Amino acid sequence: MINVGIIGASFARDAYLPAFAHIDDAKVVALASGRIESARAAAEPHGIEAVYDDWEKMLDSHDLDLVCIATPTVMHAPMALKAIAKGAHVLCEKPTAMNAGEAREMLDAARKANRLHMIDHELRFNPTRARIAELIHGGELGEIRHVNITNIGASWADPASRPKGDWWSDASMGGGRMGANGSHQVDMLRWWLGEPAAVIGQALTIVPDRICKNTGEPWTATSDDLSHMTLEMQSGALAQVFMSGVAAANMGNETQVFGSKGTITLSNSDEKLYFAKAGESFKDISVDDPNARLDGINKGIWNVSVLGALRELCGAITEGRELQRGASFVDGLRNQMVVDAVFASTASRKWEDLDMASAS
Repeated sequence: MINVGIIGASFARDAYLPAFAHIDDAKVVALASGRIESARAAAEPHGIEAVYDDWEKMLDSHDLDLVCIATPTVMHAPMALKAIAKGAHVLCEKPTAMNAGEAREMLDAARKANRLHMIDHELRFNPTRARIAELIHGGELGEIRHVNITNIGASWADPASRPKGDWWSDASMGGGRMGANGSHQVDMLRWWLGEPAAVIGQALTIVPDRICKNTGEPWTATSDDLSHMTLEMQSGALAQVFMSGVAAANMGNETQVFGSKGTITLSNSDEKLYFAKAGESFKDISVDDPNARLDGINKGIWNVSVLGALRELCGAITEGRELQRGASFVDGLRNQMVVDAVFASTASRKWEDLDMASAS
């Protein structure tokens, strides 16, 4: 049996714990959160008695085989490093770390300790996006020429929409659209198209002056609420990503892949996948995800796809093998290099070259 410890209550409640309920060879034995009330609220429905408001105490108190980290980004590296030092395999949420230096330290530590390591880019386990990968890699789309991805939302549009102290709005904590969503988009593009050669973009704070939604107190946001990037892939394809949380209306996530032989469109609003061969009309080739119908699994591709990621990681631990699928800390480092380069490009207002071969 794989003894699991989780750090961070919110995503544990929504995704990790419902998923682990469907994995027979794993048991969550301990859960830690910054607030003991949050830890208890997440743990009690699943019969987890060991709850903590001190993550280090949790790691010191249990012999854990796997530690899952779902906390503010600033804590990813110290938590992962201690979990590895205690002998655990690690699943860490995205973005990997505060910067590529921390991501490299995490990778080196996991390798030295011979521990399995995964970043929770769970969309690699979504059947629809896996189908897109198959079509690209199988040549049905021909040469991929360009990709457009937009993610438009209104959750940060109102200056009074966020509470003061919200870590997602704090750059020093690793918050912002680029890390939260951009890292997913980078990972997906690398999965589909191979490595990028260069990137240009911006990570901007459009609405810095905010009002606490709970107290009415003014405060200042420092993380990016609008980010965009253009990646020049080593293959020659161009990929454009635009992400905003400050629009007046939600328009969701739209993905378009343009190849020499065909075009793909995917909308998160209905998860319908359409494919048009050159000269033909679009046809629905949507893919069903049977995991979405399992008892207790919360709705939404993020919550559903976590089950596939955890099954792969737990299977690798049980079988004593390397990961066959999913994003490792190597991928996490490479994704972080791109994220870092977008922040560098914001300052330089220039293309930033990427030496992805150095992250191996």
